[in-house]
Amino acid sequence: MNAPPANAALVDALLSLKTAEEVEAFLADLCTPAELRAFAERWQVARLLDAGGKSYREIAAEAHASPTTVVRVARYLKDMPQQGYRIALDRLKTKA
Repeated sequence: MNAPPANAALVDALLSLKTAEEVEAFLADLCTPAELRAFAERWQVARLLDAGGKSYREIAAEAHASPTTVVRVARYLKDMPQQGYRIALDRLKTKA
């Protein structure tokens, strides 16, 4: 994947961080509280979708997300070539 230079620099910055505390501090500086909540919401939706057993409505209610967000995350999990959600979900499963 060829990211624009600004995106590549951000990726490099994220990869330079070594601890959860460093990542939290960087994200707190980089993002607004609303942006962080949106990221956390999408990640919770991805985890709930991956776990299965719940309807999109149930996932939306549990994650305090809109149905549109649930559908969008589901589409990215299933159809998009990047598979970023899938990579993180699978790595966290093997870590547990």
